[in-house]
Amino acid sequence: MTSTTTQPRQHYNITFALVALGALTYTLLQAMLVPALPVLQEELHTDQANVSWIFTSFLLSASIATPVLGRLGDMFGKRRMLIIVFCAVVVGSFVAALATNLPVMIAARVVQGLGAAVFPLAFGIIRDEFPSERVPGAIGGISAILGVGSGLGIVLAGPIIDHLSWHWLFWAPFAMALVTLVATIRYIPESPVRVPGRVNIPAAIVLSGWLTALLLGVSQGSHWGWQSPRILGLFAAAVVIFGVWIMVELRSKEPLIDVRMMRQPAVWWTNITALLFGFGMYSMMVVIPAFMEAPRGVGYGFHSTATGVGLVMLPNTLGMLVIGLLIGRVVARVGSKVPIVVGGLVDAACIGFLAVEHGELWMFVASLTFFGFGMGLAFSSMTNVLIDAVPSHQTGVATGMNANIRTIGGAVGSQVVSAIVVSGVAAKELPPESGYTNGLIAMAIALAAAGLVAIIIPGAKRRSADGAAAQLSGTNELALAADATVLAAAVDAGEVFSAHRR
Repeated sequence: MTSTTTQPRQHYNITFALVALGALTYTLLQAMLVPALPVLQEELHTDQANVSWIFTSFLLSASIATPVLGRLGDMFGKRRMLIIVFCAVVVGSFVAALATNLPVMIAARVVQGLGAAVFPLAFGIIRDEFPSERVPGAIGGISAILGVGSGLGIVLAGPIIDHLSWHWLFWAPFAMALVTLVATIRYIPESPVRVPGRVNIPAAIVLSGWLTALLLGVSQGSHWGWQSPRILGLFAAAVVIFGVWIMVELRSKEPLIDVRMMRQPAVWWTNITALLFGFGMYSMMVVIPAFMEAPRGVGYGFHSTATGVGLVMLPNTLGMLVIGLLIGRVVARVGSKVPIVVGGLVDAACIGFLAVEHGELWMFVASLTFFGFGMGLAFSSMTNVLIDAVPSHQTGVATGMNANIRTIGGAVGSQVVSAIVVSGVAAKELPPESGYTNGLIAMAIALAAAGLVAIIIPGAKRRSADGAAAQLSGTNELALAADATVLAAAVDAGEVFSAHRR
């Protein structure tokens, strides 16, 4: 690493506030579109299959741009790349707010997807700028925004659509990104740390290839048919290109992402745990709103609006935020494995309770609040387990692959649980209450299994907090499209319920 002379440093709290606002802007753009796709389908005069490209184009752009822009930030300056990223979000949001047809909207979403690079750039800035004792807490706060922003976006989308218009789903992030851009230029200094090297272009191209094939297959499976030649071909291509990517990275003197560590027991069992947590969490995002919005006369549900569902799910988001901010203290007291075990069992109990008792709104509010606490414990602690278990230079790839596997679990879980809920029901009929009960039981089993599998995770020798956190600049290189991917799968699964309503 090398250092360069820069202007006087601003207080790190100002830097944290700005990168946090930028991260929140990106996650809101990612999540607020989930409940808005039916509205956009009508407003942009398209059909259900094509409107999903509003989401797919965004997640593909994010997954490809993140490792490349993160690497460029290390080489040429994180502040410089952060300004470019915020400019992309501003321009993309402006164009999307004014879009009147699908092609323009898709182009705008591709530009917005570059905003995913805010996370690795933010981690790098925190690592370089903050006092060592403040680094773990700041990393935890920014990491929490990944989950909190997604939940908050779904909560806010209903009121915005109901009381303003879909255009404000982009005008609000546009204003936030513009403020963040101006303040970044004014207040965030350029990092003095540089990492010499180059971007591994062949590795980046091959990485883009298998990510595109995988994410496209996951997001379009419900539209094209999971057994269709196109979907099977995409998954086959993803497997083949993934193998090529592994060979390219292993043979490279300067790999884009180091991939040597998946066989370690701590990494393996943590990834299995992430798969099961992803199954349970994102299935919840499909089943709970559909149950609550069931119309009067079917014997269950509350005939809720999108706004009503958002208010009920708000405590879940707040629970994740609280735990995300406190996780450093929790891990310092009990280690990283215990919170994962507790989180899985708490979440299983919450969903299991709803499978038995779901006749009153307070039951959902209480259960989802504790569900947020449990999920916050698990997601934040899994990263710490991996940081402790692998050599420092492998932290980025270990945590990135873990989130990618969580993505797969969420995509599969959303589809499996949706199939359980509507099993044996004709296309235009609403699922029976027993279908939802069975779906909730399946989710509870997956979450309980996650907690039990976490017991198997081997212990690891702890490192200093600043030493571990210093490796987090690469944490999200594979993972920053994870929540977008799973939410896209949730959209597809949610459309199963919509089809039955129609």
